[in-house]
Amino acid sequence: MTGASSGIGLATAKALARRGHPVVLGARRVERCAEAAAAVRADGGEAHALALDLADPASIASFVAGATERVGEADVVVSCAGRDLPDPDLGADDDTVFDTTLAVNLSGAHRLVGLVLPPMVRRRRGDLVFVTSETVRAPRPRNKAYVASKWGLEGYARTLQMELEGTGVRASIVQPGQTLTEMGSDWEPQRAGAILEEWVHFGLARHSHFLNASAVADAIVTVIETAPGTHLTLIEVQPEAPVRRDRTTSEDTT
Repeated sequence: MTGASSGIGLATAKALARRGHPVVLGARRVERCAEAAAAVRADGGEAHALALDLADPASIASFVAGATERVGEADVVVSCAGRDLPDPDLGADDDTVFDTTLAVNLSGAHRLVGLVLPPMVRRRRGDLVFVTSETVRAPRPRNKAYVASKWGLEGYARTLQMELEGTGVRASIVQPGQTLTEMGSDWEPQRAGAILEEWVHFGLARHSHFLNASAVADAIVTVIETAPGTHLTLIEVQPEAPVRRDRTTSEDTT
């Protein structure tokens, strides 16, 4: 489980552990993963915490080796880590945000899959779940690096689906809408406000409700626990809008 120190990754690790899956939590903030793993074990589950920096190939290899040593070859891999920082101003000569975002969100996922997939294919079973974003369907201004990385990840998963057909290994996409996580909490507040206004201008913030991370985790668990012979290739999860009190039904008016 990548990106397991908070948000969707952490919620998914907890949900899988409650269902009896041994879980390995990976993230750069390994101390937070360790706290979560300890809580899972206190509830009777099996959980381990390992450092994982998806921008570092050596860290990815170490994570896979450590996870295999602790729980054996993976039957399920959830690619959930995500870096999202606002783009530099137009014309700024700084590619750091773009390069790092793609390294974590796309290239890191590819390297991880390259290490865990061959044993899955050999055993003729396994699930790869890629958490993308509604920005694939509705791109956002000032978010080019994140949008490009999630578009790329979804295209990568779609291609894997074709290549894995008939192997017993499923590659699935879970595409969440706006979700209440720590992502974006490190944005400079004034700039974040200005960017949000741009999103509203383009109709990209339709309402004020956000998904809880646990709702996305439930969708991921559904994908994983779907019986063999069925492949949920893409699940889009959106927050329900606030109920409009000005709307009435025929029953209300009779």
